[in-house]
Amino acid sequence: MSDLEAKAVQDSTQHNAATPTSENNVTGEDSGEVDKELEAMKARVKEMEDEAAKLRDMQAEVEKSMHPEEDKETVDARSVYVGNVDYGASPEELQAHFQSCGTINRVTILCDKFTGHPKGYAYVEFAEAAFVNAAVALNESLFRGRLLKVTPKRTNVPGFSARGRGRGRGGFRGGMGGGMPYYGHSPMYGYRGRG
Repeated sequence: MSDLEAKAVQDSTQHNAATPTSENNVTGEDSGEVDKELEAMKARVKEMEDEAAKLRDMQAEVEKSMHPEEDKETVDARSVYVGNVDYGASPEELQAHFQSCGTINRVTILCDKFTGHPKGYAYVEFAEAAFVNAAVALNESLFRGRLLKVTPKRTNVPGFSARGRGRGRGGFRGGMGGGMPYYGHSPMYGYRGRG
């Protein structure tokens, strides 16, 4: 490097040291304000996180009080399925029909989720499992001009269906039928060109 180049480099470094950059331009007062704002933001974030945790705890308590932890099988053991229910029936009418069997906790008439119309069956949950036998005695009783089908409610077992296990719904398996594999163009069906 020549003397001229060395002098140019030395001048540029002196010029850069003398010229304040945006990083070097922050004074002690400004950095103190930034630190205070940053600390205030951190405190607000901490308060919001604490409040969110409290809300989650309160929500969990409310859900527990609304839905006491009961085993699904025990609830199903004291419930009955009611089929062939009139579409215009109300839960109150069904409750009145089954009132002679015992204390009723809940009557659920299932509706189509798209149209909102009743599906024609319901579930009646009793306070005790002993009332289920009395309710089954009302099988083929007349309700709003229809014969009801009353059976004890069964508990669904996940992964098990009445048709057996596996294979899903069947459907198209490919091929040309008759057990003959398809290997592309076949002279039996002729050739159609692109032209």
